[in-house]
Amino acid sequence: MGKNSRRSFLRDAALLSAAGAFPSIWIKANPLPGIPQRTIRPGDKVKLACIGIGNQGGSDVRSMAKTGLAEFVAFCDTDMGAAQTLPVLKEYPNVPRFQDFRKMFDKMGNQIDAVLIGVPDHAHFPITMMSLALGKHVFVEKPMARTFNEVELMMKAARKHSHLVTQMGNQGHSEGNYFQFKTWKDAGIIKDVTAITAHMNGARRWHGWDTNVKSFPAAEQIPSTLDWDTWHGVVKEHAYHKDLVNGQWRCWYDFGMGALGDWGAHLIDTAHEFLELGLPYEINLLRADGHNSFFFPQASTLRFRFPKRKDMPACDITWYDGQGNQPPLPAGYGGSAEVDPNIPPPGGVAATAAKLPPGRIIYGKDLTFKGGSHGTTLSIIPSEKAKDMASRLPEVPVSPSNHYANFLKACMGQEKTRSPFELAGPLSQVFCLGVLSQMLKTDLKFDRATKKITNNKLANELLVGAPPRKGWEQYYNV
Repeated sequence: MGKNSRRSFLRDAALLSAAGAFPSIWIKANPLPGIPQRTIRPGDKVKLACIGIGNQGGSDVRSMAKTGLAEFVAFCDTDMGAAQTLPVLKEYPNVPRFQDFRKMFDKMGNQIDAVLIGVPDHAHFPITMMSLALGKHVFVEKPMARTFNEVELMMKAARKHSHLVTQMGNQGHSEGNYFQFKTWKDAGIIKDVTAITAHMNGARRWHGWDTNVKSFPAAEQIPSTLDWDTWHGVVKEHAYHKDLVNGQWRCWYDFGMGALGDWGAHLIDTAHEFLELGLPYEINLLRADGHNSFFFPQASTLRFRFPKRKDMPACDITWYDGQGNQPPLPAGYGGSAEVDPNIPPPGGVAATAAKLPPGRIIYGKDLTFKGGSHGTTLSIIPSEKAKDMASRLPEVPVSPSNHYANFLKACMGQEKTRSPFELAGPLSQVFCLGVLSQMLKTDLKFDRATKKITNNKLANELLVGAPPRKGWEQYYNV
């Protein structure tokens, strides 16, 4: 896609009015037909279809297998047979294989209870919408979707099919951090929070790229294993290049959500839920090194401003990414944050020395907390204050299930998911707003009641985004 195509994309998006409460835009397709949901009886395993089985999707497959609660009934990947899919295929050689999720559902829909979706961000939406319409429980990787409106429609579909279980894959929501934050908030340990710092300063895939880029990379030969057409989903087709696939999609505004969409759900999720932050009223772009129209900045700083809620004061979350964009540290921080050994390192790049691992700092009226990512628990700083508080800290319950087992047990009716769309949706929309600020290099004012951007017409229209590709319109109809 060249410069003219980029302008055409923005022009097309501008033609889509986001006025009103996100109507069924330009859609005339009939709703997808439903398939009766199978009853999961005691002792049964959840019949799970896995869509995306390489890279992160493959890791998710193995995590589901470890629970002992899932039976794999179908594997689907647009690059089936490529190197990244082989470990799963070798381990489960007899599971039926597909490259198009639509064909998988056509052939095996009545044999599937639930789906695991571990595909690039831009493809989350249509697969999720079809799965829910067909009566399937859904576990989808974070963030939920690439555009604000897609997340809105996913939440709407989940409400419509309220008998179905949904879960976003922010694994820390089922580990120590989740239960500690809830317990400390309920006990009044975490209170009167006015500011949160979240930082992810490791090297990213696009760091060092030419920021004067004027087009997408030149076309390369499409691998024989790859269904390049289906890979695009709802997004306008691009010429194939290796820097658009296998995690590289995260670099581009057309496909991914950058560092914020990748790590935000592991850093601010519990604060967002238990402080009941909802959606911000303002997003300030404080830094955007190497800004361009195609891929994410080399470093960025974003401030999300949330109003007073109930008895809780207004709160700002400031996000830092980029290797040279370290946040200021409070007195008594005491060196690097603790790192959970189970946290995966930032993928796709060689390990590099960093002053801080991914983490967060939470500023309350009386106490300050620091913590790492995913399930890593918080500690009170400085250490002297932590020692004073030690005897007054409440006991934190142990998680009864990890994030994958929680989903499968919820499919069985034994638990409720901890990151259902009703909670994960607004968090994902925070990221969507941040990415719009990054992409357009501007501050945004957002009306939380009407869900409109009030100071930038183009940004408001991009809440909906460009029209879907021909043949993919039906997924926008709830």
